[in-house]
Amino acid sequence: DRKKRLYSKIKVLLKRKHAVSIPLAITFTKVNQIVRGWVNYFKTGSIKTYLDEFGQWLRHKIRCIIIKQWKKPMTIYRNLMKLNNTYKCRFSHEDMFKCANTRLGWYRRSAMDIVNFTLSPKVLGIRKGDRPGLVNPLEYYLKSL
Repeated sequence: DRKKRLYSKIKVLLKRKHAVSIPLAITFTKVNQIVRGWVNYFKTGSIKTYLDEFGQWLRHKIRCIIIKQWKKPMTIYRNLMKLNNTYKCRFSHEDMFKCANTRLGWYRRSAMDIVNFTLSPKVLGIRKGDRPGLVNPLEYYLKSL
């Protein structure tokens, strides 16, 4: 019941049509507040496996929003190439081009290996400008024990 409410709260916040129009800084801040509050409230229980699954799902939704904010295939390609060069993910130009120009939907596209490795939890957790890093629920839970 409580877990479903957490999912529904995050789903409302991360609806693609709503979240794409908001800057990532605001989205990350709101998500971090919800996740931290939930983990702090329920940290006495054993929720390790649940938080691992929830963290994966959350990062997938965030990747979907980021990809959709980039909109055009050329922008997706450029940004993936920048991330690939910065974090040395070792993907080829062809792989990036295929990912950027695929006909898959946003959710399926954000599940591709290229997007998963370039927008990894480490990259999403980095604080950049006014945007806070995304909190990894499992790491936050283990740190607070």
